Amino acid sequence: MTAAENVCYTLINVTNDSEPPSEVSLKADLEKGEIKAKTEALKKVIIMILNGEKLPGLLMTIIRFVLPLQDHTIKKLLLVFWEIVPKTTPDGKLLQEMILVCDAYRKDLQHPNEFIRGSTLRFLCKLKESELLEPLMPAIRACLEHRHSYVRRNAVLAIYTIYRNFEHLIPDAPELIHDFLVNEKDASCKRNAFMMLIHADQDRALDYLSTCIDQVHTFGDILQLVIVELIYKVCHANPSERARFIRCIYNLLQSSSPAVKYEAAGTLVTLSSAPTAIKAAAQCYIDLIIKESDNNVKLIVLDRLIELKEHPTHERVLQDLVMDILRVLTTPDLEVRKKTLQLALDLVSSRNVEELVIVLKKEVIKTNNVTEHEDTDKYRQLLVRTLHSCSVRFPDMAANVIPVLMEFLSDTNEAIQRFDNLRPLIIEKMLEVFHAVKTVKIYRGALWILGEYCSTKEDIQSVMTEVRRSLGEIPIVENELKKESGDVKPEEEVTAAPAPKLVTEMGTYVTQSALSTSRPSKKEEDRPPLRGFLMDGDFYVAASLATTLTKVALRYVALAEDKKRQNSFVAEAMLIMATVLHLGKSSLPKKQITDDDVDRISLCLKVLSECSPLMNDIFNKECRRSLSHMLAVRLEEEKLSQKKESEKRNVTVQADDPISFMQLTAKNEITSKEDQFQLSLLAAMGNTQRKEAADPLASKLNKVTQLTGFSDPVYAEAYVHVNQYDIVLDVLVVNQTSDTLQNCTLELATLGDLKLVEKPSPLTLAPHDFANIKANVKVASTENGIIFGNIVYDVSGAASDRNCVVLSDIHIDIMDYIQPASCTDAEFRQMWAEFEWENKVTVNTNITDLAEYLQHILNSTNMKCLTPEKALSGICGFMAANLYARSIFGEDALANVSIEKPIHMGPDAPVNGHIRIRAKSQGMALSLGDKINLSQKKSVS
Repeated sequence: MTAAENVCYTLINVTNDSEPPSEVSLKADLEKGEIKAKTEALKKVIIMILNGEKLPGLLMTIIRFVLPLQDHTIKKLLLVFWEIVPKTTPDGKLLQEMILVCDAYRKDLQHPNEFIRGSTLRFLCKLKESELLEPLMPAIRACLEHRHSYVRRNAVLAIYTIYRNFEHLIPDAPELIHDFLVNEKDASCKRNAFMMLIHADQDRALDYLSTCIDQVHTFGDILQLVIVELIYKVCHANPSERARFIRCIYNLLQSSSPAVKYEAAGTLVTLSSAPTAIKAAAQCYIDLIIKESDNNVKLIVLDRLIELKEHPTHERVLQDLVMDILRVLTTPDLEVRKKTLQLALDLVSSRNVEELVIVLKKEVIKTNNVTEHEDTDKYRQLLVRTLHSCSVRFPDMAANVIPVLMEFLSDTNEAIQRFDNLRPLIIEKMLEVFHAVKTVKIYRGALWILGEYCSTKEDIQSVMTEVRRSLGEIPIVENELKKESGDVKPEEEVTAAPAPKLVTEMGTYVTQSALSTSRPSKKEEDRPPLRGFLMDGDFYVAASLATTLTKVALRYVALAEDKKRQNSFVAEAMLIMATVLHLGKSSLPKKQITDDDVDRISLCLKVLSECSPLMNDIFNKECRRSLSHMLAVRLEEEKLSQKKESEKRNVTVQADDPISFMQLTAKNEITSKEDQFQLSLLAAMGNTQRKEAADPLASKLNKVTQLTGFSDPVYAEAYVHVNQYDIVLDVLVVNQTSDTLQNCTLELATLGDLKLVEKPSPLTLAPHDFANIKANVKVASTENGIIFGNIVYDVSGAASDRNCVVLSDIHIDIMDYIQPASCTDAEFRQMWAEFEWENKVTVNTNITDLAEYLQHILNSTNMKCLTPEKALSGICGFMAANLYARSIFGEDALANVSIEKPIHMGPDAPVNGHIRIRAKSQGMALSLGDKINLSQKKSVS
């Protein structure tokens, strides 16, 4: 039992600025001082002993003048003093003075005050000398019958520790504790006693549990947790016992304590794979997520549900609970909602997809009625994306999902391409909501859809009408100048919506005038949406508009027979593009139009002026073909990843594998399986075993850093162990001289976002002796850090100043904190635009192949390539790829690799180009750039 073997010692904070007092002054304070002075002197003595001082002359003084005192603070300090003071002579025999101490503690164990009794019993758990404990055994046994529960529960712990370390002192401990447990009423005492029986005599623990198995649900939660642990251990070691205890675990699922329910559900899953057991455990997990307020708890329990889903047989059971899982969406935390939606999407089947879509549609409607918040918008996007995935996976649901997607227009382009039969509905809905779009990104999406899929004359004319309505009166520059000069009064401005052309039954046009009088409070607010975007300087939407108008104009020319109508429509489209170009070149918008947008609009104008069949083919056919190809590739990739996932989950059994019969399995084979309680304990302590290299010794030796030279008087080397949020330095210090080194201190300092937790204690090193010093360093963010310092020491008997050995720097690698991650193209672009720190690294390598260089960078930086493999395949003179990673602190790192192979320099020419790194923090961008610079060149073996 590793949990109870390691005794938790008292941690003492030491002030660094205080000078160590002399032994004479301490002796005077301890002998003649007041209670307060004695307390302070005793604290100083404890600190000095912790720092390596021996102080043997004070031992008898403390026994004579401090030990008899009845002050509670002094008694507490004395417990710490006797814990750390050396109790044996150099040859290993117990000091004679300790007999007096033993007698004092026998009296304390009979003290009327329960605090003194209890704290003395706790202190006895830390003693490792059986000679000191032997005279105290009768008093410890007597404490089991004390009236106060604090004394009784500490007496149980003391008996357990003594029984484990020195069984001969109390051989009947299990029987004694079993009798105590039967008659005990206090929950904490029963828990400690039961815990001891689990580890000391499991059969007695099972006997006791058998007598009260029907009353388990009435016990306190601390005892229930221990019972769950016992049942797990027993069934883990002896599976034939499962039937005996499984009903008890079912009962504990109804416990009032969330911790008990969580552990019971986890144990039930490991003991039984029956559908009823899995369903009960999953239901318990879902209830915990809904009822617990702490988001961390919700995420942990959600992870357990996701683990359940990984098992193929369990997945079928969880599919029936999808609607229950969706109840978790009531949680306001975005991360919890994200995981829940992903889990629901993974579990959805044709049986429950309809219900899932109904719930998600309701959630979308709810987000419209909530006050706008950053998370609300992100949650709405998550919901829409989930609905979109449902429509793609289950085409029958598309008709229900598309109207909801229409309101947000985020993922409609894929849906409209895949579902031909729904295109008229989508176009109709799009034209209805087009004028109400207020977001530029959605507006661009809507323009693209209308330009790509409007195929009738009526729809094309409606698109033109909506564009004119959204643009306002043209020419824009003249209209805006009139407004500024006051020719058009903003208080009573008459905005003329472009006259929609309506077709009568006879095929003639009638014009319907639409005049609206508005009294806006602000000039900006009365602008139509598209004009507002352009006045704000967003001309990317203008380029999108030009492409849309070109597509619909070319299509209209093909559809309309009348040459006059063709020319009229094309002229109107060209007028809109020209007025937008004019506006972009003027000083009216907040930002000038970019050269790229000017080129795009000019190209569209040229295409419309010529109307060549080739251009018509490119705009209206080739673009659609490229989209179909892209979606087909994406679908193929999704299917491939799903296939890989299912292959990973399916447990394949070979035909010639031996069949394992549980009844015939040797006991040691069963117990060799991993103990879940032990694994979770190790994870909590941060001791999870990482996957080492093929040779674990070699991988550990790679992390050893030499700090001093072999000829230095003190040799030092450090093993750097990187945990999640801290670094443990295990420093080996070797005295290479023939002198005794006193006050040998490791002094460390850090550079970067690292912080030294505590100052290592001084040591005394005998000639040619060695010692290990541990130092903890906290890590706060992802950037390269340096730990530097020195070792200072005094030579015994020398009158010179302190000696100092300077240590080599320890460089902390950023790669220990960076993990590959994935994100969508839209998220990548958004982060790329938002992140303010950029580091441009020039490629300088000896690698001659583009794909090999990219793979080398991925391996060196722990980043993931977001660019699909098909886009990178083939032989070409250049390559561009997007990379993404996330640190364990939640920081994002983006990189764009743009490389080429100069053909003119021959086949052996190295790759050149550059890598642009973007991150939120400067440290992350610089550190990642340094890492790439250091590892660009391939080592020649």
